[in-house]
Amino acid sequence: MSENGFCYGEKDHCLDDKVKVDPGIPAPLTWQRKLNSVGNVPKEFTLFMPEMIHMAPIGYRLWRHVKDETSKGRVPIMDPFNKRLVTSCHGVPLGGIGAGSIGRSYKGEFQRWQLFPTTCEEKTVFANQFSIFVSRPNDKRYSTVLSPVSPDVLKEGSISGIGSWDWNLSGENSTYHAMYPRAWTVYEGEPDPELRIVCRQMSPFIPHNYKESSFPVAVFTYTLFNTGKTAADVNLLFTWANSVGGSSGVSGNHSNSKMMTKNGVHGVLLHHKTANGQAPVTFAIATQETEDVKVSQCPCFLISGSSHGVTAKDMWHEIKKHGSLDRYDSDQMSMPSEPGTSIGAAIAASLTIPSDSVRTVTFSLAWACPEVRFSSAKTYHRRYTQFYGTHGSAAENLAHDAILEPIRSCRRLKGFTFLPATAFVVVGQLNTSNIYAFYFISFCEIEYGHWESQIEAWQKPILNDKRFPEWYPQTLFNELYYLNAGGTIWTDGSLPVKSLVTIEEKKFSLDKSRLDIKDSIMTPQNETAVNILGKMTTILEEIHSPIASNSAFGTSFLRKGEENIGQLLYLEGVEYHMWNTYDVHFYASFALIMLFPKLELSISRDFVAAVMMHDPHKMQILSSGNRVARNVLGAVPHDLGLNDPWFEVNAYNVFDTDRWKDLNPKFVLQVYRNVIATGDKLFAQDAWPAVYMAMAYMEQFDKDGDGMIENEGFPDQTYDAWSVKGVSAYTGGLWVAALQATSAMAREVGDSASEEYFWIKFQKARTVYDKLWNGSYFNYDNSGGGSSLSIQADQLAGQWYARACGLSPIVDEDKAHSALKKVFDYNVLKVKDGRRGAVNGMRPDGRVDMSAMQSREIWSGVTYSVAASMIHEGMVDVGFNTARGIYDASWSQEGLGYAFQTPEGWNTSDQYRSRCYMRPLAIWAMQWALSPPKLFKEEKTQFETKEIPLDSMRQHDGFLKVAQLLKLPKEEASNNLLQVLFDCTCKRLFV
Repeated sequence: MSENGFCYGEKDHCLDDKVKVDPGIPAPLTWQRKLNSVGNVPKEFTLFMPEMIHMAPIGYRLWRHVKDETSKGRVPIMDPFNKRLVTSCHGVPLGGIGAGSIGRSYKGEFQRWQLFPTTCEEKTVFANQFSIFVSRPNDKRYSTVLSPVSPDVLKEGSISGIGSWDWNLSGENSTYHAMYPRAWTVYEGEPDPELRIVCRQMSPFIPHNYKESSFPVAVFTYTLFNTGKTAADVNLLFTWANSVGGSSGVSGNHSNSKMMTKNGVHGVLLHHKTANGQAPVTFAIATQETEDVKVSQCPCFLISGSSHGVTAKDMWHEIKKHGSLDRYDSDQMSMPSEPGTSIGAAIAASLTIPSDSVRTVTFSLAWACPEVRFSSAKTYHRRYTQFYGTHGSAAENLAHDAILEPIRSCRRLKGFTFLPATAFVVVGQLNTSNIYAFYFISFCEIEYGHWESQIEAWQKPILNDKRFPEWYPQTLFNELYYLNAGGTIWTDGSLPVKSLVTIEEKKFSLDKSRLDIKDSIMTPQNETAVNILGKMTTILEEIHSPIASNSAFGTSFLRKGEENIGQLLYLEGVEYHMWNTYDVHFYASFALIMLFPKLELSISRDFVAAVMMHDPHKMQILSSGNRVARNVLGAVPHDLGLNDPWFEVNAYNVFDTDRWKDLNPKFVLQVYRNVIATGDKLFAQDAWPAVYMAMAYMEQFDKDGDGMIENEGFPDQTYDAWSVKGVSAYTGGLWVAALQATSAMAREVGDSASEEYFWIKFQKARTVYDKLWNGSYFNYDNSGGGSSLSIQADQLAGQWYARACGLSPIVDEDKAHSALKKVFDYNVLKVKDGRRGAVNGMRPDGRVDMSAMQSREIWSGVTYSVAASMIHEGMVDVGFNTARGIYDASWSQEGLGYAFQTPEGWNTSDQYRSRCYMRPLAIWAMQWALSPPKLFKEEKTQFETKEIPLDSMRQHDGFLKVAQLLKLPKEEASNNLLQVLFDCTCKRLFV
């Protein structure tokens, strides 16, 4: 059963796959843009002079770090010195989860290529287009690329290239509709005034489906409505360049070949020989030939360069003049392209649409990039290879299967036969005003494929929920773009493959005996290779077995018979290169736990393993210059690494995150939430020792023994450019909530002594936390510093998670209401009349807290989480009005141009920082609050005595012994005189 986005029950496919969907009608409440609209171009943030001075030493060390990493062929965690292309026309990206992403703008451009780890090629590949050619008996002819003309195209396209194509679409009467993972482009009388065209784009992002959701494929269904009085001969053309973005198309040695025709599906394969050591990629473009649709193709044409052969101009003129590409068809694989030369392929579907009739044609795009290679020389296989294998032929099979997927069955309806990939109906006189009604009646009984049916079944209850303002459902679904376009990698869960000659950890020799391969399907050509590969695999398994136990490989917790659905990596942001950044995932994780709970459990297992891991290798901290251990036992890492994920965690090196105060409490809260959301008792048992250790590790930060941890005067939490000292509203609240969650977690695993012990600690810490209350809200901290009295938007993060987990509130209800109202009145309404979200810090006098870069920023994900907290407290309208500011800034027509690239935040001058960021997925925390899921919880134990019982005293002694063994050595003082001087100058001149 699916209820408002959350699925109950054991089945993966819990969504109804019999919902009938019409691809020619966009979903309601979509995000919309005219194709010729020009959005506001985002403006990047700038620093004030005091911030520049304060951050100069870090900036210098970061510059050196970037230079050093790139010289070694490694990716730095961030590179602010490398400016990126920034546009504002992004739309719904293509593909499922973790198999690579290809972006597509609302103008129809294919852009933002993310096929390899941390690589994001922003530029459009202009040869990748859909085009249409229409001719009628009265000699009326129309031809155009179905994307508005771009000056860049005409500038770059040579006389023999794509500049010679017809770029006639104005886009003025055409509208793009987005509701991730689907998008519709409606061409109203463009280019033919009597032909209405709807292109429905869909990718298999299907909640609770762990198979198809991993597929690198997208489907484009064109529905053509002929409202004219004459028949229309139509050719739809799909062109694709042999490129993975950037300058890769001219790197050379690429080739194209035809697909094997099956079930009438025709297509072209584009084999891309990737440079820079990355895995090769194969693309497939396809469509289906039927009784009414004829398919022709040009397997290879020249886009640019000096090679001989069919040019882009030749190909275009051929189909424009003859309505077919048959003259350029060839069964031979093309010769590898020469360096400096770019090649492409084309496939065309030709059909005749009678007067007052409707037809549909479906194209598919698939790509196979089975290997994920990191600079550590480790290679992983993507999740989809479990179903389509590790060879380039997967692209062909994916494209083929996707074509047959949209209409699963043939039905005879009202005397007409509806065929896969094409359909028509003859009705009376149609016009633009009534065409939808006739079309829907005629198609209402057609059962479309289960992909779209499941998507419709998931989204429909939310779209129909009358409690929600119109902007909310479209934003809720569209923010999910990040699970595809956030550099996401979904592996098959196996240990990595590594070149045997690069292994230095162990001496080895391949088995001299012949491998038993009698049960394998063999051919004379591959028998030897299979035999050798089998021996290599055995060696790798032996070598990696002890190594995996010293990594954050959470699959090691899986018991025999438990499903391994693979492991998920996604970046903190496309500009911040760290995998699964945990302090940010704390907010974003609601999307995964609601839609793909098994993937969220997989991430949790990885961090459980990481807490139990100690890595003493030294890394330099940019803020101080000190060298510290990469990861210490009991500390939750900031992230799962970058260049060698799972094996080399904590890529973040701006501050020493082993001393951060929010990571361990966030870990405990997320683990507990995941346990009660899934009811997975085995996971609870596996995670409990790590939860206990994580809490014991934090004991060292309770300096005065009052039960409350204290911040240490530097940015030791997710606000890593905003210092905090002493007891604080943010981390203090998280600590109090985590203590209660630990008690509840102990109850889930049957540890009654720990349950009572942590409950007592919770009560004690709660009393200390309450001292931050000033009668109106909770102070930022109790240090008496410049920001101590600031109103922090995120001050009740602990209360929010406690409510979300069904725990007791950590503050009194009236105080929670008062604090959140204060945040709304000050942090929200006093910044551009509430049209930008909640600013992080606000002074009691109504001025923005300007003490730090981040105090004056508005964080989109934090604003969503604050809205969720308001909803949990019954302040539903206030919550929606708070979150509405993020919609206004990011998604509205008059906004800042952030659609499908929601940044971490922006300042009060409307300057963004870090586009395409993880945290905005926190909008799903609002949905969790609006439609609370069923929680699988044990009943809370009632503790009657106020005295500390004997068992708890024994627990205390044991807890302190564990805590003592996990205690960090005394921190080195920074030996950087320059940093001290800069800080001193800042304080004297600017504070």
